[in-house]
Amino acid sequence: MEKIIGRKPVLEALKSGKQIDQVFILYGQHSKILAEIKQLAKKKNVKVSQLSPQKFNKLFPGKNTQGVIATASGINFSTYGEIIDLIKNKSDPLVLIIDSVQDTHNLGAILRTAECAGVDGVFISSRNTAPINETVNKTSAGAVSHLKISRQSNIVEVIKKLKSENFWIVGSKLGNSKNYTQIDYSGPIALVVGNEEKGIRRLVAENCDFLVEIPMKGKIQSLNVSVAAGILLFEILHTREITESEKS
Repeated sequence: MEKIIGRKPVLEALKSGKQIDQVFILYGQHSKILAEIKQLAKKKNVKVSQLSPQKFNKLFPGKNTQGVIATASGINFSTYGEIIDLIKNKSDPLVLIIDSVQDTHNLGAILRTAECAGVDGVFISSRNTAPINETVNKTSAGAVSHLKISRQSNIVEVIKKLKSENFWIVGSKLGNSKNYTQIDYSGPIALVVGNEEKGIRRLVAENCDFLVEIPMKGKIQSLNVSVAAGILLFEILHTREITESEKS
């Protein structure tokens, strides 16, 4: 984990678009630059913790911090274009869009499954989404290091761009959706999964070509998002394998 130390470096890191996991501020401090740090962190959905001198010095002993330290995952994100260039010659590319998944364990589990399923690229919303931190990396069993991941501020725009690249957009959504086994998954596919409680957002859902759901047989009417993502990704692989075997 990377540590960014000092008021100006932390502020510039927030402005740069670098993924910041958390900001720690020594309690009782007030200044214009600290107010700007707090405001920008809130806008970017970065957690800010104000710590007592005892806790702050215990976490960051012997450092000239100016009372401010930020932590960052250090991951190298891909651009939209880099992912598209990587897959433009594939006949059946598969990408995953993660919309506002906030639990780090869920995000890590989804990324682990995505890597195991051979997903070509992952787009995650930069707002209201868990940071890719040590917990995510550990839960993903290192999959973070093997995936092409792109942070995007506007998921709807990503979907529109993918449509222009001839992708079919399949969203996972409970209610008014098709059974996930009744979709043709051939050709370029982008699978969208959403928030643990609310699912994919309304505008995101409206821009999907298909909405699918996994039928529930028990009393609990929804699956954990990471489990649902796994079922859907491997259903896509399964149907593609059947299609290939039928061709041969």
